[in-house]
Amino acid sequence: MSEGSDQDKTEEPTARKLGKAREDGQVARSIELPAAVMVIGAFVILMMSGGWLVQRLSVIFSKGFVFDRATIEKPLLLPSQFADQLISAMVVVMPIIAFTFVAAIIASGATGGYLFSLQAVSPKASKLSLVSGLQRIFGVNALIELGKALLKFALVATVLWWSLMNNMDSLVKIGQMGLEPALSAAGSMILQSALWVALSLAVIAMIDVPYQKYAFTKKMRMTKQEVKDEYKQMEGSPDVKAQIRRRQREMANSRMMQRVKDADVVITNPEHFAVALEYDPTGDGAPIMVAKGSDHMAKLIREEAKAHGVHLFEAPPLARAIYFTTEVEQQVPEDLYHAVAQVIAYVFSLEAASPMQPAQAKPRVKVPKTMLFNPDGSRLKEEGAAA
Repeated sequence: MSEGSDQDKTEEPTARKLGKAREDGQVARSIELPAAVMVIGAFVILMMSGGWLVQRLSVIFSKGFVFDRATIEKPLLLPSQFADQLISAMVVVMPIIAFTFVAAIIASGATGGYLFSLQAVSPKASKLSLVSGLQRIFGVNALIELGKALLKFALVATVLWWSLMNNMDSLVKIGQMGLEPALSAAGSMILQSALWVALSLAVIAMIDVPYQKYAFTKKMRMTKQEVKDEYKQMEGSPDVKAQIRRRQREMANSRMMQRVKDADVVITNPEHFAVALEYDPTGDGAPIMVAKGSDHMAKLIREEAKAHGVHLFEAPPLARAIYFTTEVEQQVPEDLYHAVAQVIAYVFSLEAASPMQPAQAKPRVKVPKTMLFNPDGSRLKEEGAAA
């Protein structure tokens, strides 16, 4: 990618792009951290063993230089004897091998998390491209990795050289010791050198981990246009979103129209607004608005109400007040309790009317001044209105 295009990548990567990169096996990964953890872990085990491990290895290897009469007379026994000593040595060092193996697995996921992706190992045409191969070999990332490798080698070599020079006198004296004391002294020097190597690798890992995270984030950065394109892909084009919203409205209206038959009364404007109310006289709650609409939808609500025998009550101020202050499946506002109660009581009296008990007279519902609305939804500044 050109330098100019890299400069255009000013936006942080989105969660979608990071997720796609993770699916492709691309995460921030530091190879220095597992190496440092493995060496430090091995050093810790050596320290915790208290010299027992070195002493035990000294005994095993010293036996390898001692030959009994049977071995001298039958040289063919030497391979089996060396194999037994090798197995014994492997058993002794197995805790270190197991610990470093587990530590490497844990450390490898500390930077970018644990990931298994077939995309990372699947064959790709770009990997077979000569140009792409040369870019990987001679590119900026390759030079950075080469520089890191040289610095790491120089640091570790310097530490080992310093440790060797610091223990030169002890190293010379090893030739004058017996086998087991010599191996023990060598183990102590190795342990000391391992400490300094572990510390140097820890320093390298502490530098490399933040750098890998920074480099990965920089690589994943996006241009403003990429962010816009991704947003369009996620959200869809304006036409698609409009179709979705229209479909959602249709589904909501369909559910709402099914609730009209459950209403006790439909309060109308009479033509421009219609609100359907449901009330449970056995409950403690206020009436609930189960449907509302204006113009064509109001007409459909009125027709649905007539089809199911739901009472219609003409009260323009009250219809507008409920329409503009209440959502579907919500209780009517407290300021409208008295007006709505008058309507509900009148409707119930119609249902319970008989020759012996006539229905109540139609009430003149008065809406509070704070609940007066114009047909456009603006507040009507009047003292009140009668239906």
